[in-house]
Amino acid sequence: MTELTAIDILINPDEAALARARALNARMLRSVPNGFALDTEHAPHVTTLQRFVRTPDLERVYDAVEKTIAETEVSALQLRAIAIRHADWGVPGQGLAVLQIQPNAAMLDYQARLLAAVSPYVESGGTAAAFVTDADDPDISQTTIDWVENFVPAQIGAGYVPHITVGFATLADLKGIEAAAFDAFDVHLASVAVYHLGNNGTARRLLRTWPFST
Repeated sequence: MTELTAIDILINPDEAALARARALNARMLRSVPNGFALDTEHAPHVTTLQRFVRTPDLERVYDAVEKTIAETEVSALQLRAIAIRHADWGVPGQGLAVLQIQPNAAMLDYQARLLAAVSPYVESGGTAAAFVTDADDPDISQTTIDWVENFVPAQIGAGYVPHITVGFATLADLKGIEAAAFDAFDVHLASVAVYHLGNNGTARRLLRTWPFST
């Protein structure tokens, strides 16, 4: 059986957006102290595409991503954070909180071209072995495995809900957080990267990055 790697082809946001995400993460950790902190092994990001790819083909995946970036007008990929929302991630009494991002047509076109470029190296049937595990994250939830397996078609095109994950909070806290007024802001792109995924969709290990000039 071919070895698989769970990857996230993602956008690293600018420092202003990162500061907002880290402030929200601190708030989430007050709600759920045993949640995760945003750091170098849980990098805040905007996912574009998640897939199980054949590990021997990773270099080909990087080449496909690089070619797609080169053919993209990066300045047209406008993103805007519009709300705080949460998803049920299988933890009773808690939700996974995110900054919801509004994409534009150029972003959806970029996602479609990325998918076409890496699809020759994709394989279904990934297991926990495809993810980063260590003492801090020893287990991979079935929810995480299913999310990567079903990212296509669930999160493609009209179904795509880009976001920056900011941590776990109790449902009671989230009710108040989501009801409060939200100051929307633009999210600028600092780089594109490919990460090896950990539990809960965290960007655990940087594999390759393509920075943009500022």
